[in-house]
Amino acid sequence: MKKNCTIRVALAGAALAAFSLAGPAAAQEGAAFFKGKTVTYIVATAPGGGYDTYGRLVAEYMQKYLPGSTFVVRNMPGAGHLVGTNAIYASKPDGLTIGSFNTGLIYNQLINADGVRFDLSKMSWVGKAASESRIVAVAAQSPIKTWQDLVSLKDPVNFAVAGPGSASYVETVMLANVLKLPVRIQTGYNGTDDQLAMRRGEIVGSIASRSSYDQFVKNGFGRLIAQIGGNDPNLPQMSAVVTDARAKELLALIESTGEIARLTAGPPAIPADRLEVLRGAFKQAMEDTDLRARAEKIGLPVDPLYGEAIVRMINAALKQSPETVALLKESMERKK
Repeated sequence: MKKNCTIRVALAGAALAAFSLAGPAAAQEGAAFFKGKTVTYIVATAPGGGYDTYGRLVAEYMQKYLPGSTFVVRNMPGAGHLVGTNAIYASKPDGLTIGSFNTGLIYNQLINADGVRFDLSKMSWVGKAASESRIVAVAAQSPIKTWQDLVSLKDPVNFAVAGPGSASYVETVMLANVLKLPVRIQTGYNGTDDQLAMRRGEIVGSIASRSSYDQFVKNGFGRLIAQIGGNDPNLPQMSAVVTDARAKELLALIESTGEIARLTAGPPAIPADRLEVLRGAFKQAMEDTDLRARAEKIGLPVDPLYGEAIVRMINAALKQSPETVALLKESMERKK
């Protein structure tokens, strides 16, 4: 009897030792997998613009921290990030395909929009590079100087958005409908197309991420008239200048999605050891002093979070009340 007890204790000790070593061993095994492999990093937009710039920085520095790997950036624009995101989701879950898309797709999943072939809650989340407040920007040559100037217009003006799945499309349509803004929504402006169109005079304004427009404004080509989130003391918060309670509800949702910006994710079910390695390489990339210096030089904010923290934020964003989802659907219906 005493001998059997001794055997059981010895086995338990061996199991505990094996368990304690599983994490580092698994990570080492995962790192070895990437040596000599090519990782495809899908950017769900055309070349140029904020998403592409962040994606290329992330890919370059993740490669640095995955010795022996090669990262290749593949742009897959279309349908406001739906094409690229569907491709990431449907890819083989071996850790060799990851990518970036915008959080406007949270709205699309909430309302079961056409073209959504993914479940964000099931994706393999690596991390996010920044938080992005939203702004309302107008062309410098426009007579619009303030938010009040815009809402007081009698004749509608052209506002640019990307495809139907993008944050710019969803947020502009929502706010235009709920606030009855005097804007005509023009689709298909990807990357920096909207800024070029504003300089040409065919587009008057846009609702976009702050970092995408900072340099445009600094160069004297545009001006900002309102912000959603953010902390610019010289720019009015849209939530403070609107009175519609439903609009305030949507503004709160938009602000929360802005916290999860410039993200990196892979398809569901990437093996745990490989996902751990990808998350580790992403974290090292985001904390690399050279990456941060380059990002600062070109005006890109870096405010990262990693792994499970992103999982919690995504799941929280997807848990909206039936009333909010109904309002989202209602505000997304384009007026005839």
